[in-house]
Amino acid sequence: MTKDTDTMIQTVNKKRKEFLNILMKTIHMLKGSDKRITLAMIAEAIGKGGQSIVAEEFHVSRDTIRKGRCELETGIPFEDAFHERGRKKAEEILENLLQDITDIVDGQSQTDPSFKTTRLFTRLTVKVIREQLIQEKGYTEESLPTNQTLNSKVNELGYQLKKVRKVKPLKKIKETDAIFLNLNEKHDRYKGESNVVRLSIDTKDKVKVGAFSRGGQSRINVQAIDHDFGNVYLTPFGILDLTNDDLDIMFTETKVTADFMVDCLEKFWIKQNYSSNIDTLILNADNGPENSSRRTQYLKRIIEFAAKFNIKVILAYYPPYHSKYNPIERVWGRLEQHWNGGILDTYEAVLGYAESMTWNGNKPCISFIDKIYETGIKVEKKIMAEYEKMIDRAKGIEKWFIEINPQKCQGVFQMDIKVE
Repeated sequence: MTKDTDTMIQTVNKKRKEFLNILMKTIHMLKGSDKRITLAMIAEAIGKGGQSIVAEEFHVSRDTIRKGRCELETGIPFEDAFHERGRKKAEEILENLLQDITDIVDGQSQTDPSFKTTRLFTRLTVKVIREQLIQEKGYTEESLPTNQTLNSKVNELGYQLKKVRKVKPLKKIKETDAIFLNLNEKHDRYKGESNVVRLSIDTKDKVKVGAFSRGGQSRINVQAIDHDFGNVYLTPFGILDLTNDDLDIMFTETKVTADFMVDCLEKFWIKQNYSSNIDTLILNADNGPENSSRRTQYLKRIIEFAAKFNIKVILAYYPPYHSKYNPIERVWGRLEQHWNGGILDTYEAVLGYAESMTWNGNKPCISFIDKIYETGIKVEKKIMAEYEKMIDRAKGIEKWFIEINPQKCQGVFQMDIKVE
Protein backbone atom coordinates (compact mmCIF):
# COMPACT_ATOMS: atom_id res chain seq x y z
CA MET A 1 0.00 0.00 0.00
CA THR A 2 1.44 3.28 -1.10
CA LYS A 3 1.73 6.34 1.07
CA ASP A 4 -0.88 8.19 -1.00
CA THR A 5 -3.37 5.31 -0.62
CA ASP A 6 -2.83 5.21 3.14
CA THR A 7 -3.46 8.93 3.37
CA MET A 8 -6.65 8.61 1.31
CA ILE A 9 -7.97 5.86 3.61
CA GLN A 10 -7.26 7.96 6.69
CA THR A 11 -9.09 10.92 5.12
CA VAL A 12 -12.10 8.73 4.23
CA ASN A 13 -12.25 7.31 7.78
CA LYS A 14 -12.04 10.80 9.24
CA LYS A 15 -14.87 12.01 7.02
CA ARG A 16 -16.91 8.93 7.90
CA LYS A 17 -16.58 9.76 11.60
CA GLU A 18 -17.60 13.35 10.92
CA PHE A 19 -20.63 12.18 8.94
CA LEU A 20 -21.51 9.72 11.71
CA ASN A 21 -21.29 12.46 14.36
CA ILE A 22 -23.53 14.71 12.29
CA LEU A 23 -25.99 11.85 11.87
CA MET A 24 -26.00 11.07 15.59
CA LYS A 25 -26.54 14.72 16.55
CA THR A 26 -29.36 15.03 14.04
CA ILE A 27 -31.09 11.88 15.27
CA HIS A 28 -30.80 12.98 18.92
CA MET A 29 -32.56 16.20 17.95
CA LEU A 30 -35.57 14.13 16.92
CA LYS A 31 -38.21 13.34 19.53
CA GLY A 32 -40.61 10.52 20.24
CA SER A 33 -41.89 8.47 17.31
CA ASP A 34 -39.70 10.23 14.68
CA LYS A 35 -36.53 9.28 16.54
CA ARG A 36 -37.61 5.66 17.08
CA ILE A 37 -38.56 5.16 13.40
CA THR A 38 -35.26 6.64 12.19
CA LEU A 39 -33.24 4.35 14.48
CA ALA A 40 -35.29 1.35 13.32
CA MET A 41 -34.58 2.25 9.66
CA ILE A 42 -30.82 2.43 10.33
CA ALA A 43 -30.88 -0.92 12.17
CA GLU A 44 -32.79 -2.50 9.26
CA ALA A 45 -30.31 -1.09 6.74
CA ILE A 46 -27.39 -2.62 8.67
CA GLY A 47 -29.03 -6.02 8.68
CA LYS A 48 -28.14 -8.79 11.10
CA GLY A 49 -27.08 -7.41 14.48
CA GLY A 50 -28.29 -3.96 13.48
CA GLN A 51 -30.36 -3.44 16.65
CA SER A 52 -27.36 -4.09 18.94
CA ILE A 53 -25.07 -1.86 16.86
CA VAL A 54 -27.56 1.04 16.79
CA ALA A 55 -28.35 0.62 20.51
CA GLU A 56 -24.65 0.82 21.38
CA GLU A 57 -23.77 3.69 19.04
CA PHE A 58 -26.78 5.86 19.82
CA HIS A 59 -27.04 4.97 23.53
CA VAL A 60 -30.62 3.75 23.41
CA SER A 61 -32.29 0.48 24.39
CA ARG A 62 -33.17 -2.24 21.93
CA ASP A 63 -36.77 -1.96 23.13
CA THR A 64 -36.79 1.59 21.73
CA ILE A 65 -35.61 0.30 18.34
CA ARG A 66 -38.17 -2.55 18.35
CA LYS A 67 -40.93 -0.07 19.16
CA GLY A 68 -39.75 2.10 16.25
CA ARG A 69 -39.79 -0.90 13.90
CA CYS A 70 -43.40 -1.64 14.92
CA GLU A 71 -44.33 2.02 14.25
CA LEU A 72 -42.54 1.82 10.89
CA GLU A 73 -44.50 -1.29 9.86
CA THR A 74 -47.95 -0.21 11.09
CA GLY A 75 -47.67 3.52 10.48
CA ILE A 76 -49.28 4.10 13.88
CA PRO A 77 -47.09 5.94 16.47
CA PHE A 78 -47.16 4.99 20.15
CA GLU A 79 -48.38 7.59 22.68
CA ASP A 80 -45.42 8.65 24.81
CA ALA A 81 -47.48 9.66 27.96
CA PHE A 82 -44.61 11.55 29.58
CA HIS A 83 -47.04 12.88 32.23
CA GLU A 84 -47.40 9.39 33.64
CA ARG A 85 -43.67 8.96 34.19
CA GLY A 86 -41.77 9.62 37.43
CA ARG A 87 -43.02 9.93 41.00
CA LYS A 88 -46.55 11.24 41.38
CA LYS A 89 -47.29 14.24 43.56
CA ALA A 90 -48.62 13.58 47.04
CA GLU A 91 -51.94 15.23 46.20
CA GLU A 92 -52.34 12.95 43.17
CA ILE A 93 -51.95 9.88 45.34
CA LEU A 94 -54.02 11.33 48.20
CA GLU A 95 -56.72 13.32 46.43
CA ASN A 96 -58.09 15.03 49.56
CA LEU A 97 -54.75 15.81 51.20
CA LEU A 98 -54.60 19.55 50.41
CA GLN A 99 -58.21 20.14 51.41
CA ASP A 100 -57.73 18.19 54.63
CA ILE A 101 -54.66 20.28 55.50
CA THR A 102 -56.64 23.45 54.84
CA ASP A 103 -59.51 22.23 57.04
CA ILE A 104 -57.12 21.52 59.91
CA VAL A 105 -55.23 24.82 59.74
CA ASP A 106 -58.27 27.05 59.16
CA GLY A 107 -60.47 25.20 61.59
CA GLN A 108 -57.95 24.71 64.36
CA SER A 109 -59.76 25.83 67.48
CA GLN A 110 -58.22 25.68 70.90
CA THR A 111 -61.04 27.66 72.46
CA ASP A 112 -60.53 30.67 74.67
CA PRO A 113 -61.14 29.25 78.17
CA SER A 114 -63.33 32.25 79.03
CA PHE A 115 -65.40 31.72 75.85
CA LYS A 116 -65.31 35.48 75.30
CA THR A 117 -63.66 35.31 71.88
CA THR A 118 -63.25 32.97 68.93
CA ARG A 119 -59.52 33.64 68.78
CA LEU A 120 -57.31 30.68 67.80
CA PHE A 121 -54.39 29.98 70.11
CA THR A 122 -52.67 26.88 68.65
CA ARG A 123 -49.26 27.22 66.99
CA LEU A 124 -49.42 24.63 64.20
CA THR A 125 -46.24 22.82 63.26
CA VAL A 126 -45.92 20.20 60.52
CA LYS A 127 -45.66 17.54 63.25
CA VAL A 128 -48.96 18.68 64.76
CA ILE A 129 -50.63 18.80 61.33
CA ARG A 130 -49.44 15.26 60.64
CA GLU A 131 -50.83 14.01 63.95
CA GLN A 132 -54.18 15.65 63.29
CA LEU A 133 -54.39 14.25 59.76
CA ILE A 134 -54.08 10.82 61.33
CA GLN A 135 -56.44 11.48 64.25
CA GLU A 136 -59.12 13.54 62.52
CA LYS A 137 -58.94 12.61 58.84
CA GLY A 138 -58.21 8.87 59.07
CA TYR A 139 -54.79 8.79 57.40
CA THR A 140 -52.19 6.25 58.43
CA GLU A 141 -48.56 7.00 59.23
CA GLU A 142 -47.45 4.98 56.18
CA SER A 143 -49.85 6.66 53.74
CA LEU A 144 -48.72 10.20 54.50
CA PRO A 145 -45.65 11.68 52.77
CA THR A 146 -42.55 12.65 54.73
CA ASN A 147 -42.59 15.72 56.99
CA GLN A 148 -40.38 17.51 54.46
CA THR A 149 -42.93 16.93 51.68
CA LEU A 150 -45.79 17.81 54.03
CA ASN A 151 -44.01 21.05 54.96
CA SER A 152 -43.74 21.93 51.24
CA LYS A 153 -47.45 21.34 50.75
CA VAL A 154 -48.32 23.51 53.77
CA ASN A 155 -46.12 26.30 52.41
CA GLU A 156 -47.66 25.98 48.93
CA LEU A 157 -51.08 26.51 50.49
CA GLY A 158 -49.86 29.85 51.86
CA TYR A 159 -49.28 28.85 55.49
CA GLN A 160 -45.60 29.77 55.65
CA LEU A 161 -44.09 30.53 59.03
CA LYS A 162 -44.26 34.26 59.68
CA LYS A 163 -42.88 36.39 62.45
CA VAL A 164 -45.58 37.93 64.59
CA ARG A 165 -45.24 41.66 64.23
CA LYS A 166 -47.17 44.81 64.62
CA VAL A 167 -48.58 46.17 61.42
CA LYS A 168 -49.90 49.49 60.30
CA PRO A 169 -53.20 50.01 62.12
CA LEU A 170 -56.31 49.64 60.03
CA LYS A 171 -58.53 51.69 62.35
CA LYS A 172 -58.36 55.44 62.55
CA ILE A 173 -60.37 58.12 64.23
CA LYS A 174 -61.13 61.43 62.59
CA GLU A 175 -58.46 63.19 64.66
CA THR A 176 -55.64 60.71 63.87
CA ASP A 177 -54.00 62.73 61.09
CA ALA A 178 -54.24 65.97 63.05
CA ILE A 179 -52.68 64.32 66.11
CA PHE A 180 -49.72 63.01 64.14
CA LEU A 181 -49.29 66.34 62.39
CA ASN A 182 -49.15 68.10 65.74
CA LEU A 183 -46.79 65.49 67.21
CA ASN A 184 -44.36 65.79 64.31
CA GLU A 185 -44.47 69.57 64.41
CA LYS A 186 -43.65 69.72 68.12
CA HIS A 187 -40.96 67.03 67.92
CA ASP A 188 -39.25 68.82 65.02
CA ARG A 189 -39.58 72.23 66.66
CA TYR A 190 -37.84 71.21 69.89
CA LYS A 191 -35.39 68.68 68.42
CA GLY A 192 -31.80 69.41 69.44
CA GLU A 193 -32.75 72.11 71.96
CA SER A 194 -30.49 71.82 75.01
CA ASN A 195 -33.21 73.05 77.37
CA VAL A 196 -35.78 70.46 76.25
CA VAL A 197 -36.14 66.81 77.29
CA ARG A 198 -38.43 64.35 75.53
CA LEU A 199 -39.55 61.30 77.52
CA SER A 200 -41.60 58.30 76.42
CA ILE A 201 -43.53 56.47 79.15
CA ASP A 202 -45.65 53.33 79.17
CA THR A 203 -46.84 50.47 81.36
CA LYS A 204 -46.12 46.95 80.13
CA ASP A 205 -48.48 44.02 80.60
CA LYS A 206 -48.19 42.23 83.92
CA VAL A 207 -45.43 39.61 84.14
CA LYS A 208 -46.44 36.35 85.78
CA VAL A 209 -43.85 35.22 88.33
CA GLY A 210 -43.23 31.48 88.52
CA ALA A 211 -41.28 28.55 87.07
CA PHE A 212 -43.17 28.75 83.78
CA SER A 213 -41.96 28.52 80.20
CA ARG A 214 -42.31 31.78 78.27
CA GLY A 215 -41.75 30.10 74.90
CA GLY A 216 -38.19 31.33 74.38
CA GLN A 217 -34.91 29.53 73.75
CA SER A 218 -31.82 29.11 75.91
CA ARG A 219 -28.29 27.84 75.32
CA ILE A 220 -28.36 26.03 78.66
CA ASN A 221 -30.67 23.30 79.88
CA VAL A 222 -33.69 25.05 81.40
CA GLN A 223 -36.72 23.15 82.65
CA ALA A 224 -40.14 24.61 83.39
CA ILE A 225 -43.25 23.15 84.96
CA ASP A 226 -46.00 22.03 82.60
CA HIS A 227 -48.60 24.59 83.65
CA ASP A 228 -48.69 28.32 84.31
CA PHE A 229 -51.23 28.63 87.09
CA GLY A 230 -50.49 31.30 89.65
CA ASN A 231 -51.51 34.75 90.77
CA VAL A 232 -48.19 36.47 91.50
CA TYR A 233 -47.37 39.29 89.08
CA LEU A 234 -45.00 42.20 88.61
CA THR A 235 -45.90 45.15 86.42
CA PRO A 236 -43.15 47.17 84.70
CA PHE A 237 -43.44 50.90 84.13
CA GLY A 238 -40.83 52.44 81.84
CA ILE A 239 -39.38 55.89 81.23
CA LEU A 240 -37.26 56.24 78.08
CA ASP A 241 -35.21 59.42 77.69
CA LEU A 242 -35.13 60.06 73.95
CA THR A 243 -32.40 62.70 74.29
CA ASN A 244 -29.75 60.20 75.46
CA ASP A 245 -31.39 56.72 75.40
CA ASP A 246 -31.33 56.46 79.21
CA LEU A 247 -33.91 53.92 80.34
CA ASP A 248 -35.51 53.42 83.75
CA ILE A 249 -37.86 50.51 84.47
CA MET A 250 -39.76 50.44 87.76
CA PHE A 251 -41.56 47.28 88.89
CA THR A 252 -44.51 47.08 91.24
CA GLU A 253 -46.63 44.25 92.56
CA THR A 254 -49.67 46.54 92.69
CA LYS A 255 -51.55 48.36 89.97
CA VAL A 256 -49.74 51.16 88.16
CA THR A 257 -51.77 54.22 89.14
CA ALA A 258 -51.51 57.89 88.22
CA ASP A 259 -49.73 58.60 91.51
CA PHE A 260 -47.26 55.77 90.87
CA MET A 261 -46.41 57.16 87.42
CA VAL A 262 -45.82 60.72 88.55
CA ASP A 263 -43.81 59.59 91.60
CA CYS A 264 -41.55 57.61 89.24
CA LEU A 265 -41.30 60.61 86.93
CA GLU A 266 -40.23 62.85 89.82
CA LYS A 267 -37.54 60.38 90.93
CA PHE A 268 -36.26 60.12 87.38
CA TRP A 269 -36.19 63.92 87.03
CA ILE A 270 -34.21 64.36 90.25
CA LYS A 271 -31.81 61.52 89.40
CA GLN A 272 -31.04 63.07 86.02
CA ASN A 273 -30.55 66.49 87.67
CA TYR A 274 -32.72 68.11 85.02
CA SER A 275 -33.92 70.88 87.33
CA SER A 276 -30.68 72.81 86.77
CA ASN A 277 -30.85 73.27 83.01
CA ILE A 278 -34.16 71.98 81.58
CA ASP A 279 -37.26 74.15 81.33
CA THR A 280 -39.43 72.11 78.90
CA LEU A 281 -40.59 68.49 79.03
CA ILE A 282 -42.31 66.71 76.12
CA LEU A 283 -44.04 63.64 77.52
CA ASN A 284 -45.10 61.00 74.97
CA ALA A 285 -47.60 58.37 76.10
CA ASP A 286 -50.63 56.35 75.13
CA ASN A 287 -53.91 57.84 76.27
CA GLY A 288 -54.48 54.94 78.67
CA PRO A 289 -56.92 54.86 81.58
CA GLU A 290 -54.42 55.81 84.32
CA ASN A 291 -52.53 58.52 82.44
CA SER A 292 -55.36 59.84 80.29
CA SER A 293 -55.70 63.57 79.87
CA ARG A 294 -59.17 63.17 81.39
CA ARG A 295 -57.86 61.29 84.43
CA THR A 296 -58.30 63.94 87.10
CA GLN A 297 -55.70 62.60 89.53
CA TYR A 298 -53.08 62.23 86.79
CA LEU A 299 -53.69 65.74 85.47
CA LYS A 300 -53.56 67.16 89.00
CA ARG A 301 -50.24 65.45 89.71
CA ILE A 302 -48.70 66.55 86.40
CA ILE A 303 -49.72 70.17 87.06
CA GLU A 304 -48.12 69.93 90.50
CA PHE A 305 -45.01 68.44 88.90
CA ALA A 306 -44.77 71.41 86.51
CA ALA A 307 -45.17 73.86 89.37
CA LYS A 308 -42.71 72.06 91.66
CA PHE A 309 -39.87 71.95 89.11
CA ASN A 310 -40.86 75.17 87.30
CA ILE A 311 -40.96 73.57 83.86
CA LYS A 312 -43.28 73.66 80.90
CA VAL A 313 -44.88 70.25 80.36
CA ILE A 314 -46.26 69.21 76.98
CA LEU A 315 -48.46 66.11 77.14
CA ALA A 316 -48.27 64.66 73.63
CA TYR A 317 -50.37 61.50 73.30
CA TYR A 318 -50.40 59.04 70.42
CA PRO A 319 -53.83 58.39 68.85
CA PRO A 320 -55.88 55.24 69.52
CA TYR A 321 -54.79 52.06 67.67
CA HIS A 322 -51.33 53.55 67.07
CA SER A 323 -49.55 52.71 70.32
CA LYS A 324 -46.67 51.06 68.44
CA TYR A 325 -45.41 54.52 67.51
CA ASN A 326 -44.70 55.31 71.15
CA PRO A 327 -40.89 54.76 71.26
CA ILE A 328 -40.84 52.84 74.54
CA GLU A 329 -42.96 50.11 72.94
CA ARG A 330 -39.76 48.90 71.26
CA VAL A 331 -38.18 48.54 74.70
CA TRP A 332 -40.87 46.07 75.73
CA GLY A 333 -40.25 44.02 72.61
CA ARG A 334 -36.52 43.91 73.39
CA LEU A 335 -37.20 42.91 77.00
CA GLU A 336 -39.47 40.05 75.92
CA GLN A 337 -36.79 38.72 73.58
CA HIS A 338 -34.20 39.00 76.34
CA TRP A 339 -35.93 37.08 79.10
CA ASN A 340 -38.19 34.65 77.21
CA GLY A 341 -35.54 31.91 77.41
CA GLY A 342 -35.31 32.18 81.20
CA ILE A 343 -37.42 31.19 84.18
CA LEU A 344 -38.88 34.20 85.98
CA ASP A 345 -39.68 32.36 89.20
CA THR A 346 -38.78 35.10 91.71
CA TYR A 347 -38.84 38.87 91.95
CA GLU A 348 -35.05 38.79 91.89
CA ALA A 349 -35.09 36.83 88.63
CA VAL A 350 -37.45 39.31 86.96
CA LEU A 351 -35.39 42.31 88.03
CA GLY A 352 -32.10 40.54 87.30
CA TYR A 353 -33.05 39.69 83.72
CA ALA A 354 -34.31 43.23 83.13
CA GLU A 355 -31.07 44.65 84.54
CA SER A 356 -28.91 42.47 82.28
CA MET A 357 -30.68 43.73 79.14
CA THR A 358 -29.13 46.46 77.03
CA TRP A 359 -30.92 49.20 75.14
CA ASN A 360 -28.89 50.87 72.38
CA GLY A 361 -25.75 49.93 74.25
CA ASN A 362 -26.95 51.25 77.62
CA LYS A 363 -27.89 49.28 80.72
CA PRO A 364 -31.29 50.24 82.13
CA CYS A 365 -31.81 51.45 85.66
CA ILE A 366 -34.02 48.86 87.39
CA SER A 367 -35.88 49.35 90.64
CA PHE A 368 -38.69 47.76 92.64
CA ILE A 369 -41.32 50.04 94.20
CA ASP A 370 -42.82 48.38 97.26
CA LYS A 371 -45.18 51.22 98.13
CA ILE A 372 -48.87 50.31 97.98
CA TYR A 373 -50.84 52.84 95.95
CA GLU A 374 -54.53 53.49 96.43
CA THR A 375 -56.67 53.06 93.34
CA GLY A 376 -59.74 54.94 92.16
CA ILE A 377 -58.67 58.40 93.40
CA LYS A 378 -60.59 61.25 91.75
CA VAL A 379 -60.41 65.00 92.18
CA GLU A 380 -63.59 66.82 93.08
CA LYS A 381 -65.24 68.44 90.06
CA LYS A 382 -65.11 71.99 91.43
CA ILE A 383 -61.41 71.65 92.20
CA MET A 384 -60.76 70.07 88.81
CA ALA A 385 -62.42 73.05 87.13
CA GLU A 386 -59.73 75.24 88.73
CA TYR A 387 -56.98 72.94 87.47
CA GLU A 388 -58.39 73.08 83.95
CA LYS A 389 -57.78 76.83 83.98
CA MET A 390 -54.06 76.17 84.36
CA ILE A 391 -53.71 74.19 81.12
CA ASP A 392 -54.07 74.79 77.39
CA ARG A 393 -55.67 72.10 75.24
CA ALA A 394 -55.01 72.08 71.49
CA LYS A 395 -58.12 72.98 69.52
CA GLY A 396 -59.75 69.98 67.87
CA ILE A 397 -57.42 67.50 69.58
CA GLU A 398 -58.02 68.52 73.18
CA LYS A 399 -57.72 64.98 74.54
CA TRP A 400 -54.33 64.32 72.94
CA PHE A 401 -52.34 67.50 73.30
CA ILE A 402 -51.98 69.66 76.43
CA GLU A 403 -49.52 72.39 77.42
CA ILE A 404 -48.93 73.24 81.06
CA ASN A 405 -47.05 76.47 81.71
CA PRO A 406 -45.60 76.82 85.23
CA GLN A 407 -46.57 80.49 85.37
CA LYS A 408 -50.25 79.47 85.34
CA CYS A 409 -49.68 76.97 88.14
CA GLN A 410 -48.60 79.46 90.81
CA GLY A 411 -50.36 78.87 94.11
CA VAL A 412 -51.42 75.32 93.19
CA PHE A 413 -50.12 73.92 96.48
CA GLN A 414 -52.18 76.42 98.46
CA MET A 415 -55.43 75.11 96.96
CA ASP A 416 -57.80 73.20 99.22
CA ILE A 417 -57.64 69.87 97.42
CA LYS A 418 -60.30 67.31 98.13
CA VAL A 419 -60.61 63.83 96.69
CA GLU A 420 -63.61 61.57 96.50
